[in-house]
Formats: sequence, C-alpha cells, structure tokens
Amino acid sequence: MVQPRTGRTRQLLRTWVAIATVGARAIAHPGHEGLPAIEWTGEAPQVSITVESGVRVIRANGIPDHATGRFPGRGNPNRISPQRHEFRVPLLPEAAKAPTPLGMSPFGVAVNGVVLDPGAAEWWQDDRASGWQYEALGGGRNLGLDREHGHVQPTGAYHYHGLPAALLETLTGGQPRMVLLGWAADGFPIYGPWIPADPTNPSGALRRALPSYRLKAGQRDGGPGGAHDGAYVRDWEFVSGTGDLDACNGRTGPTPEFPGGTYHYVLTDGFPFIPRFWHGTPDPSFLRRGPPPGGVGGKKGKRPKQE
Repeated sequence: MVQPRTGRTRQLLRTWVAIATVGARAIAHPGHEGLPAIEWTGEAPQVSITVESGVRVIRANGIPDHATGRFPGRGNPNRISPQRHEFRVPLLPEAAKAPTPLGMSPFGVAVNGVVLDPGAAEWWQDDRASGWQYEALGGGRNLGLDREHGHVQPTGAYHYHGLPAALLETLTGGQPRMVLLGWAADGFPIYGPWIPADPTNPSGALRRALPSYRLKAGQRDGGPGGAHDGAYVRDWEFVSGTGDLDACNGRTGPTPEFPGGTYHYVLTDGFPFIPRFWHGTPDPSFLRRGPPPGGVGGKKGKRPKQE
C-alpha cells in the first residue's frame, strides 16, 4: 500500500488553514470495508480560500491530497477526475428560522477542497419516490467507500460521506485537537469530532462529541420493512438532549478560530456523520436541483425541531 506524502500534505494544509483563518479573523461499516489505498498520480490537488467582496470563496479541483481507494473499484465504477468547484459562503452567517434540509445537495467543502456530501443517490428498490434512502455508512448497500469514507460520483468528483480520517490525522497530528475541517454552505465553520469535555473550560481536556440521533424503536412503517437498523436514513431520529449536538449536528461555543464563540458544526463518528440540515441558509452555489429525499426521521425533508 502506497502511503500519502504526509510532509507535503501537512505543508499544503497549513497554508489552506492559514488562508481560511485569515478570512475568519476578518469577521472576528459492513459493506463498506476499506479498499486498497493508492496515491493519486494525475493532476495535483488545487484549492484556494479567499475573501472577496464580503464573501468567502472556495475554489478547488476536488483532487484529494491523500491516498484513496482504488477507483473504479468494487461498488463504485467511477474514476476520479479534476473538477471546477467554486463555492461561495457568507462571512457573517445567520441562523435560519428552522433547520434547512440538504435534500441531495452537498453540505459543505473541506479545507483540502474535497466536497462533504453525505446523501447517497440510492433508494430501496431504486425507487426514489419511496423515501427510503440508503444511508451511505449504514451497510445496506455496498457503495465502494474507501477508508476516508469517500468515493466517486459519475462526474468524477471524489467526495466524503463521513469523517475524512486522513485529513483529520494531518491537521491534528493524531492528537485530540479541535481543528477547522471546512466550511458549510451557510457559512458556518465545520470542525472535527473533538469538543471541550467541560463547556465552561474551552482550554481544558477534550472528548469526542456525541450526536443526538438514535435508531428508532420497532419496525419500519412500510418500504423495506424490518427493524430500524441504520441501513436507511429514515431509520434515525433526532432526540433532543441525548447528546452534545443539536439537530444540525452543531453547537455554539469558542473555537481556536473564534475564541469569542460561534455556532459551528461537528463531524462525528456516529450518525449523521456529516450534518443533514443547515443551521443557516445555504448559498445557491451548493444547491442541486431536483426533489429532496426522505428527511431524517420523516418524509420529504421534514424538519426536526431545533433546540
């Protein structure tokens, strides 16, 4: 197995995070076993994060800066190819009146220019109208995900369905650290899984955040039938107060880039992995057209109550 060029990767990511930080300061599973890792040998990764006319602009070719699975490969027939990503997010994001469901749009973009896109384009019996959307990390269908929880769309776009392990390792050095992983479509920052163990002491010990989603009890109400086992998005429901995070998998508090506190998202080890709802209003540069899939805990984009 060929390992990624860690030194070069760290240097690039330090540059990207520095660019992102300048902008921030300006505003004060089964069926998804790891595939053999290879190193990208085509076009080099390219990403820039700048502030232009009061908007944060992320431009990237979407090429990952780390080893990936072998694509095309088992469960994913597509080949990685350069993209022309250009995303814009507000510098001063604001909360919306209610959480906004992603539908089939990407949630955000990581600091290495790879898109964070949790929704799978596969449904029970290939029937989108059924509302029973497969959960990419649920093991119900082999989608050919690699160790980074990523794979490739028919367009050639490599993207993450869950926490990108190599990126997190690079930014944290393998140590518990609260690190900026990217920006959501509504402009709020995205962090790794670590949060302060004591919310009143942000400089103290850290622990991995616990999401507030749980598997539903009993049997599914139609569709594939059977018990709620996590294979489908609708197997999960938000239960306020059972974890550290809200329905958007976020929280408000200080971060290294925002010591005065800000709302921010957290990528977690458990569902929803990458948030399925925005706390604010997404920029149109992230939106895809088409009907939304069944929402988390409901049908057709039902919004959970935000706490």
